[in-house]
Amino acid sequence: MIGICLSASGQRKQIGEARTILKSGKNFAQAERLMTDLLKDSANRENRRIYEIWLQSVQKQYDQANEKFYLKKQQDTAEFFSVVRRMFTIAERLDSIDARPDKKGRVAPDLRASVSADMMGYRPNLFSGGAYYLRKSDFVTAYDFFEAYIDCMRQPLFSEHHLDSTDQRMPEAAYWTTYIGYRMQDPVLTLRYHKLALRDSVKMDYTLQYVAEAWRSLKDDSMYVATLYEGFRRYPKSTYFFPHLMDSYTEKHCYDKALKVADEALAVDSLNELFLFAKSVVLLNTEQYAKSLEYSKRLMALNPQMADAYYNAGTAYLNIALRMDSRRHKKQIKKMYQNALEPLETYRRLAPDEKQKWGPALYRVYFNLNMGKQFDEIDKILKK
Repeated sequence: MIGICLSASGQRKQIGEARTILKSGKNFAQAERLMTDLLKDSANRENRRIYEIWLQSVQKQYDQANEKFYLKKQQDTAEFFSVVRRMFTIAERLDSIDARPDKKGRVAPDLRASVSADMMGYRPNLFSGGAYYLRKSDFVTAYDFFEAYIDCMRQPLFSEHHLDSTDQRMPEAAYWTTYIGYRMQDPVLTLRYHKLALRDSVKMDYTLQYVAEAWRSLKDDSMYVATLYEGFRRYPKSTYFFPHLMDSYTEKHCYDKALKVADEALAVDSLNELFLFAKSVVLLNTEQYAKSLEYSKRLMALNPQMADAYYNAGTAYLNIALRMDSRRHKKQIKKMYQNALEPLETYRRLAPDEKQKWGPALYRVYFNLNMGKQFDEIDKILKK
């Protein structure tokens, strides 16, 4: 009993000392230390008065720092944001104690309205703190600030403000958590608030890219492809969604789906070289050589410097020749090799380093056309 009395007496003394400091207008950090020292004793951790004074001491520190900014005096920006972050931790803890049910199970927090009003005034600084640490590439701290900003939405302390529908910056804050998670190569953090981030229409293109990469990292192929398709549907001309979607389908030999996407893309832009090339490749892979050749020719006419269009054309001619009966269609086969000659030689000129592609193809052409000099040259290249 004596120990309990001494503890209570010491508690009252420290609370009284902290109140005196708060009234003095200086050394607010000391008042905060007095309260945090009290909270080291587990018996004090549900004491509402301690949290009230702790919050007031940190609010006073905030006011001092803010005044320095206003007067353009020297102020540690990181310390300022640290004060902001502590205020929200304290306020939310205070609210949880204030909202404890009474003996009859009734919940009637009497501090919530005033504390919530105060914290709403400070809340934009959480967003600013996230931006500050993001500029410094301190991704862990930046994420914490943006997450704290978003988390207000679920905190009972802010329930009366309906932040989910009234705060127009919430989707932007979520976007930054998605971006930071992506930069940290942490798919879980990337995905944590991605649905909220997708409400930010200005940055949706990037959000979908980060989300797709997160699903790919988690090896969730169905969600990866679904996200790619959603991105392609919204941004068909993006240099990210269409190529990755086509690669995903072709790697799994889902050529029907790949052709469907290529057709959807060409319906948006029939002269887009990437779309035309993708369709020529899929048609080549599905042994629709005549159709593939048609798209390759369109590409060659659109862009005479596009090397791969010539390779696809030459490959299509060679495959058409290979499918013919060598006993019944000798003239037609020779014609196909003659047709393949020009595009393959053009491909060699435009892509001289791609020997592994044009070497075997031209070897076959020169051999079948009895072009001895050219054949010998290619033979030497391939032997090397």
